[in-house]
Amino acid sequence: MNQRPVLQAVTAADSTAVLAFVLEARAELFPKLSATGMPDDLARFEATYLQGDGQFLIARAEGQIVAAIGYLPYDGRFPQLDYQGLKTVEVVRLFVLPAFRRSGLAGELYRALEAKARADGVEVVYLHTHPFLPGAIDFWLRQGFEIVDVEADPVWQTTHMQRYL
Repeated sequence: MNQRPVLQAVTAADSTAVLAFVLEARAELFPKLSATGMPDDLARFEATYLQGDGQFLIARAEGQIVAAIGYLPYDGRFPQLDYQGLKTVEVVRLFVLPAFRRSGLAGELYRALEAKARADGVEVVYLHTHPFLPGAIDFWLRQGFEIVDVEADPVWQTTHMQRYL
């Protein structure tokens, strides 16, 4: 594929293909998690991302989905993080096909998502990632995020990061 991927917001017509892409990518990265069933945001994809307060973007090359990213309103599930009074969203589901990695596509997708967040009055962008995902922490640091907590769990070492807009 030689064409530069085109970024676009997801529409209802894209939902089935986007869901298949995200579930396949998730199963490759987190095989144990994907065995536990479908996460609520994906089970309710259209209600969450198209009709709700979430946003979801994809990149296509030659008609194929090659990358995805979304955000959801942050749900406060981590007690060590306090965003009370601040409009906060959580970045979720950043996946880029291996052939398109290290091309700047993930950064381009994130910047487009951040622009949507700014337009929506978001004050804080939160995410968490894990050290076993190659390059993930460094990638987010390059996007302007800061590490605010690393959980002591020896397997996941969940790394919480934030960026004030």
